[in-house]
Amino acid sequence: MSQIKSVTGRGIPLVGNDIDTDRIIPARFLRCVTFDGLGAQVFADDRAQTQGQHAFDQPQYQGATLLVVNRNFGCGSSREHAPQAIAKWGIRAIVGESFAEIFLGNCVAIGMPCVTADSASLQQLQDWLAENPRNSATLDLAAMQVNFGNHSISVCMGEGPRNMFLSGTWDACGQLVAQADQVQKMAVKLPYVSWSRAVH
Repeated sequence: MSQIKSVTGRGIPLVGNDIDTDRIIPARFLRCVTFDGLGAQVFADDRAQTQGQHAFDQPQYQGATLLVVNRNFGCGSSREHAPQAIAKWGIRAIVGESFAEIFLGNCVAIGMPCVTADSASLQQLQDWLAENPRNSATLDLAAMQVNFGNHSISVCMGEGPRNMFLSGTWDACGQLVAQADQVQKMAVKLPYVSWSRAVH
């Protein structure tokens, strides 16, 4: 089990509403067998169009771990490749005004907290990151704040996901592995599992 109580690191201000999953990871990259290598293709078309001016290409943001976005981030198709690509690039948490529901669920499933803040607070944080790209900020899930420089903003997250991150229960596969003995004991008691074994 892996508890996630805070995330500290440099941040990327990615300005714009309604950034959909096709922009995050274009459909042609969905043919991959594993998620390895998707990080290099995150925002591939946007980055090509801006010719090095996209935030994910700018040298001052390389190695950042916090992504700060605006409204309705991750809308569009439900592809789990979108949060995977962001995470493979190196992002460990996202702060935004709002998130598409399925995108948000996919982020929780891979241990990447997404928290929300009001528009004015996000503007303040994005401006600070643009002016101080080499300085770190901290998302504190216990206090529900983002601390940066001499400032802090309040953030929100549903109690369910928050408790999952704080307790480490966000990792469904990890829970199964940790409870392997109990799973095995229960499986023996299930008639359809025993029947399946007898048939095979």
